[in-house]
Amino acid sequence: MNLRGVDLNLLVVLSAVLEEAHVSRAADRLGLSQPATSSALDRCRHLFADPLLERRGARMQRTPKGERLRAPLRRLLADVGALVDAPEVPLVDLRQTVRVVMADHPAMVVAGALHHALAATAPGLDLVVLPWRGAPEAMEQLARGSADLALSVFAATDADIRREELLEETYRVVMRRGHPTATRFDLDAWLAFPHILVSGRGEAHGAVDEALLRLGRRRRVGMVVPSFLLVPSLLGGSDLVAMMPSRCVPVEPAGAFAVFAPPIAVPGFPLHLAWHARADADRAVQHVAGLIRDCLSGLPVPPLAAP
Repeated sequence: MNLRGVDLNLLVVLSAVLEEAHVSRAADRLGLSQPATSSALDRCRHLFADPLLERRGARMQRTPKGERLRAPLRRLLADVGALVDAPEVPLVDLRQTVRVVMADHPAMVVAGALHHALAATAPGLDLVVLPWRGAPEAMEQLARGSADLALSVFAATDADIRREELLEETYRVVMRRGHPTATRFDLDAWLAFPHILVSGRGEAHGAVDEALLRLGRRRRVGMVVPSFLLVPSLLGGSDLVAMMPSRCVPVEPAGAFAVFAPPIAVPGFPLHLAWHARADADRAVQHVAGLIRDCLSGLPVPPLAAP
């Protein structure tokens, strides 16, 4: 093939179209018109002698050849980008948007500190926190390029996704400081009061309930909420108790809550930071990743109360 006849811009459009499997979304992502994107796709079809993307029923789907081209195109464009990048500019002069997908935990403990750290080190970087729709969707967003970083619990990922464990989180039982259980905390006292359960799916039964059943015990779930953000205010004005990741427990105002280790064995969980390999050399993304590491390492963990 005569490479002088290949327009690199066509490959940029093709990569976006194949990742999105949708011409209009690819056009929005690239800042192009839908007709211009369709025209570029037609030229790519001629170049590769394949439809690449075709309608099947109500959806557009990649052809087998289109599917095979996705990963090589991503690598090629990343390599070209690294080759032609302009000379490095100081962090304070960077102008870029970094998109991070994460659930309310850890967002509730990272977002504020991350904003202040960015303002001090790279004030031209804008941060977008994307809504959490589960780990598989987060991995797909990284692969598509619609997210730059993901922060949560992730199983083993494919070779194009970098995954780094930042910390091991543990659970704590939390209640208001004057709660009747705070002065005599044990399993029986814990089970004597209704619990708050945090579930994004509205489920009133979780891993703790399974562990209790193995002991022949039950708890009453008095309230189910979708976010850990709702828990502190509910605890402060009631006799409800809750189990929260330790770094979600408010440390201010000091002494507002009594915090205990769970009276039964409750496994913790790792917190991972993930990004796509194409962002390895992206200074803005890697700077935000470094700040997230710093923010999490410096988070205070409330001390345990004496039972």
